[in-house]
Amino acid sequence: MIQSAPDGRGDTTLLVADPDASYLAELAVALEREGVRVIGVADGAQALLTTGAEDPDMLLVSADLPVIGAVEFIRTVRKTRAVPVLLGIGEGNAELAVRALAVGATACVARPYRMPELMPLIQAAAHEEHAPRPVVKVGHIELNTTSYQVHVSGELVHLPLREFELLHFLMRNVDRIVTREQITRYVWSSATPAATNTIAVHLKRLRARLNDHDDHLIQTVRGVGYRMVSPRPH
Repeated sequence: MIQSAPDGRGDTTLLVADPDASYLAELAVALEREGVRVIGVADGAQALLTTGAEDPDMLLVSADLPVIGAVEFIRTVRKTRAVPVLLGIGEGNAELAVRALAVGATACVARPYRMPELMPLIQAAAHEEHAPRPVVKVGHIELNTTSYQVHVSGELVHLPLREFELLHFLMRNVDRIVTREQITRYVWSSATPAATNTIAVHLKRLRARLNDHDDHLIQTVRGVGYRMVSPRPH
């Protein structure tokens, strides 16, 4: 395991899982120069153990992880953590990337990594993790986490707390698929999945309050979870 020493310039800890030891060492040095503390591991099994032991701020995993593959690793992490997960993909990894995003990967980045591409993703993920915005907007919906108010097309809509938190989670993850397990952890603060119909009932009520009668705004992704879709320009 590679573990860089913090240099005082940043407080972000990034776990990097990559089977190429020499490349991993070079990457750790480059990231350390950017103020990122790196914990490097070689395979998915080590990555799971180290994630549990070290509790890093975010994860960067290669699509070609041995022992435990990237998709299974991300699926397992998502059962207990909402930590940002970046997936490093190369040529021929397109199908795997789709599956990884479906089980909870935050974003994909081309591997071999280039600092001008990688650092903005790390910084954006860190900002989202540590400093959530008080006001979130998706299309005609505006949610304020300070006043606990939601406006739809400028009109105030009153939401019960669970529906407010459910909407907030979906809006923070707009255009991403979120699983029932992720929703349960965020909205119900539990690692145990809610009853099958609990989330569905809350979503049905939320859709009605948002006038999303055709489920165009909040989509059900069968067998995976749900996705809030940002409006497309006409």
